[in-house]
Amino acid sequence: MYATRATRPRVLRLQWLAVVLAWLAAAAGAAEPPTPQGLRTAHEQMRLQLARSPFGRPVLLDSSETPDGLQGDVYAVVDHPMTEVGAALKTPGHWCDLLVLHIDNRRCRLLKEPQGETLTLFVVRRFDDAIGNAFELSFAWRLLHSTPEHLSIELEATNGPMGTSNYRVRLDAVALDARQTFLHFAYSYEHNLMAKLATQAYLATFGADKVGFTVVGKTPAGTPEHIRGLRGLVERNAMRYFLTLDAYLAGLDAPPSQQADRRLRHWYAAAEKHPRQLHEVDLETYLALKRADRERDRGAH
Repeated sequence: MYATRATRPRVLRLQWLAVVLAWLAAAAGAAEPPTPQGLRTAHEQMRLQLARSPFGRPVLLDSSETPDGLQGDVYAVVDHPMTEVGAALKTPGHWCDLLVLHIDNRRCRLLKEPQGETLTLFVVRRFDDAIGNAFELSFAWRLLHSTPEHLSIELEATNGPMGTSNYRVRLDAVALDARQTFLHFAYSYEHNLMAKLATQAYLATFGADKVGFTVVGKTPAGTPEHIRGLRGLVERNAMRYFLTLDAYLAGLDAPPSQQADRRLRHWYAAAEKHPRQLHEVDLETYLALKRADRERDRGAH
């Protein structure tokens, strides 16, 4: 489609946004974290899109099919100072606390070894599966960079379930001012051909009603048509994981005895703002499940 004079500014803005998103995604995959100035420059170029975000808050989401897998990227401005974000997220044990907010993550174990920390997630295929049926996903946790104005953290898991591998979680954060922080959260993994075909078969049958967030057109009724298939899948999971970060930070203002419950409620409420993509259970079921997991793990120690 050619841009008319009226549409050309919007097309150019979208093209520039695509360039910025691609640059940040590439930076997340690089050995060296992006510089604070580079992150601030990217934020400045995204400012208009963030202000007009369809999520009702300064959040953007992008997804892509890589040569061997999938990647989802979330960019957001949060109302927490960088000092608070850094203190909360540069400790590996805190990542266990935040990752288990995800509805399918039923347990997290931290192992400290001479070569570094490992976080092992116990992930179920469906939220109400027994913990004994969970598969284990062991992430090497690395603090790449930490200063009062800049944070970069990476988690990598070489082996995954059912033909998946090379899971990677990356967080880059930079101070914007004394109150706000700009975050880039990236989630990716690879899959072999059999895993890809099996996932596509599921999405074409039992998961046919599942959609992502990117709007790719309009339905015959004039409502937004959202992306489906593999990119829809990675968008849903990238958003769920970003919301664990957001909920963990939201709990910092509560008294310590109330933080866990506040984070659970915050994660659920944020997910329910997007029921078409993220709704799984009612609030009481979610809370009961997570509280039972917490009590079981307490009893095991």
